[in-house]
Amino acid sequence: QVHLVESGGSSVQAGGVLRLFCGSSTITFSRYCMGWFHQAPGKEREGIADIDVDGKTRYADSVKGRFTVSHDKTQNTLYLDVKNPKPGDTAMYYCAARRTPGGICTSESWGKSEAYDYWGQGTQVTFSS
Repeated sequence: QVHLVESGGSSVQAGGVLRLFCGSSTITFSRYCMGWFHQAPGKEREGIADIDVDGKTRYADSVKGRFTVSHDKTQNTLYLDVKNPKPGDTAMYYCAARRTPGGICTSESWGKSEAYDYWGQGTQVTFSS
């Protein structure tokens, strides 16, 4: 059973912008802490951003100031806006959902893939110089 579906990945040039999407027909985002992770070839999956039900966001240092996570709860859609991409951003990008009381993202869950309950299949972003 597929719970999350990502889309929007593509090749992006230096100075470009890209928007990634994550949707679900089985999970109501208003009840979950939602996260974005990426995984580059040969590296571990890394948490880069999360957002709670109230819109509070957190970012990894590697993307802070360049990436923006947001959601539209009425559309049950999660977004990741990518700006000023760098070569290190080349990776498969995954969205994930963690069921928590009140949909709050706790400090214990930050960046920990094992803390999340549902995952998408990923969408590829490739930096192009």
